[in-house]
Amino acid sequence: MSPIKAIILVGGQGTRLRPLTCNTQKSMVPVLNIPFLEHVIRNLKAHNITDIILAQHHLAASMVQYFGDGSRMGVRLTYVMEDFPRGSAGAVKNAEKYLSDTFFVLNGDIFHNRDFSDMLAFHRYHKALATIDLAPVEDPTIYGMVDTEADGRVKRFIEKPDRKNVTTNLINAGTWIFEPDVLKLIPADIKHSFEREVFPAMIRDKKPLYAYASYHYWMDIGTPEKYLQLHRDLLNNKCDGYTFARGVLIAENCQIHPSAQLSGRIIMGNNTVVEADAKLTGPLVIGMGCRIAQNATVEDSIVWDNVTIGEHSVLSGCVIANDCRIGKRNYLQASVLGDHISLADGSRTEKGARIFPENAG
Repeated sequence: MSPIKAIILVGGQGTRLRPLTCNTQKSMVPVLNIPFLEHVIRNLKAHNITDIILAQHHLAASMVQYFGDGSRMGVRLTYVMEDFPRGSAGAVKNAEKYLSDTFFVLNGDIFHNRDFSDMLAFHRYHKALATIDLAPVEDPTIYGMVDTEADGRVKRFIEKPDRKNVTTNLINAGTWIFEPDVLKLIPADIKHSFEREVFPAMIRDKKPLYAYASYHYWMDIGTPEKYLQLHRDLLNNKCDGYTFARGVLIAENCQIHPSAQLSGRIIMGNNTVVEADAKLTGPLVIGMGCRIAQNATVEDSIVWDNVTIGEHSVLSGCVIANDCRIGKRNYLQASVLGDHISLADGSRTEKGARIFPENAG
């Protein structure tokens, strides 16, 4: 039996996550100061899945530059480029020549700690042609709702159902297992979707499509609000495998003034400076090369690399992308700034503002 492979769908433009993804591929946004995709690869490797295909399209070069062939992480990476957006099924069909045995497919914007080994055992026990991972959510209407028989066989799949059609809170969690014969159900060289076309067709034709319900941590990081919530959850120890003691994790060559006040769970990247009387309150993640000026306050936020926060400025519930400069006496609440944004001293920023880079498309 060949080693199990995994395909990670990383071709999307991450439009819901903008302005953070204007210049950063959505799978490369930092989570706890390392790319989201690195967390996914680490979890696969923990279950001995080390042959990984990245199905790419948008802003692909950054992944190749960062991960290379994968050997640094003890995996083998294969990059497959889409010449146009092919949809979830079309992207897998585009990698068909690499797939000769059972394989996983993962959406590139879902953070979870799934037990891939247990899911694979479930798939094989039921002799499934395809297995869909399920997760419980509060609002199934924004996802793909999945109804099952008592043995887990899928009887109904509705993508983004109307409220009146909701019969369960279990949704398609974006991790699937397929046998190679599924590839025969996908037409070549066109946009095609597992959610809207392949899965409904399998149910109609009574093919063995099963669902594996998991109650481990799961988060779709597709919006800035959910991206921030993920960090809150991780720093508050709500995801198995991510445990943080109360306190501050400070990387190398940081300078923290003795009068600065740091409380709660905080992660701080290399070469960051925190000046006199600054107040930092977790959950909080600060990247590399940042400067938090005198008397500035930053709480419950994510700050990427090379960001300067000016004197007497206050940030609460914000996400700040790379290379931003926030002047003195700014107050930002629940705001999201894309790359290279500069705010003058005393700027007025509305609560919940989304500020895009000048070169955003």
